[in-house]
Amino acid sequence: MPTEPGHRRRSWARSGIAAGLGLVAVAVVLWSWWSERHPQQERQLRVQLQGELESRLPAALQPLEDRYGIFLRIDGTAHQRRPRVLLVHGLDEPGSIWADLLPVLRSAGFETWEFRYPNDQGIDRSADLLAAHWPDLPPDVPLVLVGHSMGGLVIREFVSRWRHPVDAPPGVAGAAVQGIILAGTPNHGSEWARLRVWLELRDQWSAGRESGFSPLAGVLDGTGAAKIDLQPGSSFLGALNTRPWPEAVQVRIIGGVLLQSTPALGDGVVAIDSLDVSGAPPPILVAASHRGMLTRMFSTDAEPPAIPVIMTLLDAFDGND
Repeated sequence: MPTEPGHRRRSWARSGIAAGLGLVAVAVVLWSWWSERHPQQERQLRVQLQGELESRLPAALQPLEDRYGIFLRIDGTAHQRRPRVLLVHGLDEPGSIWADLLPVLRSAGFETWEFRYPNDQGIDRSADLLAAHWPDLPPDVPLVLVGHSMGGLVIREFVSRWRHPVDAPPGVAGAAVQGIILAGTPNHGSEWARLRVWLELRDQWSAGRESGFSPLAGVLDGTGAAKIDLQPGSSFLGALNTRPWPEAVQVRIIGGVLLQSTPALGDGVVAIDSLDVSGAPPPILVAASHRGMLTRMFSTDAEPPAIPVIMTLLDAFDGND
């Protein structure tokens, strides 16, 4: 039979664990309540935390050269197809979003590059990183930038603030941007950004399988400022959507419709009325979910419906070159 002191120790341990879990739950609720009411202050805290971590742990948080930057995916010199293509993924994307588009681009002879970035950081900071790597691209041919989801916002921020700002000299030299294609981009935000934590788990699981576990994995790609930028009515979106857009850079938009009976739902993540960009043609709508517009769930599935639309748009850009 266990002794009375042993019973007491186990009882105290269970009580301590329960009390600890209760405190964590209360802290989470209080943080959620506060952050919903003070999004800009929350963003400032997240940006400050990222800066503090980078200053204290510079070696551990140094951007990974093999993971972040601009990478050549398809060498198109044999075909001399114009323009070149640059792909920009979205929030907490493990890298598979372009798996079905790349073979089609290869068959068509488009030289294709991909920009990979720490996607939890502020969107403005991701655009800054794109500007820092822009000279890595050949400067002789214009590019069409294709962005999925938040990647489209990174593109818009980069083009309008860095490469082709209106009434200001370019902030970075190099290849010109001929046009952009936005697929499932929440140009006016998405309420689903508040559930970013689940996307983060998927992203870190994939990253861990590729490069191994890191105790700092959760902050290597940022501290979550992007979640606040993506929320409807955010300061970032307000500034982006009022900034002038260069007339020479064409904008084309693709959106998904998950349920024909409820079209306002959009692709399940981005509502149809969040797709619009001032001055751009209306979105081209396809019957698909947010990821399903670009990637198959199973290898036996039909070609994702946004892919032929992207290829048609690229052909149109090619004809305008």
